[in-house]
Amino acid sequence: MARVAAVGADRRTARMMALGAITLLLYAGLFLMEDLVLRLSALGGWYGLIPVAIAFIFSLSHGTFTGYFWDVLGVKARK
Repeated sequence: MARVAAVGADRRTARMMALGAITLLLYAGLFLMEDLVLRLSALGGWYGLIPVAIAFIFSLSHGTFTGYFWDVLGVKARK
């Protein structure tokens, strides 16, 4: 039974690391393409949704990573 728990912990750790890498790449990409994002969002109209979409993607990636991070550390919310 301990091996099953270890496999689950390994899987959670791997997911946490993958999501951390994705989040890091998203931040790096945003900083590298800052001028392009600013120019496109300044055009107005539907282009104004670009920052909203970026914020949504960051929120999903970073939030999921943080959830796995606390789960791997064993921190649980009180019920």
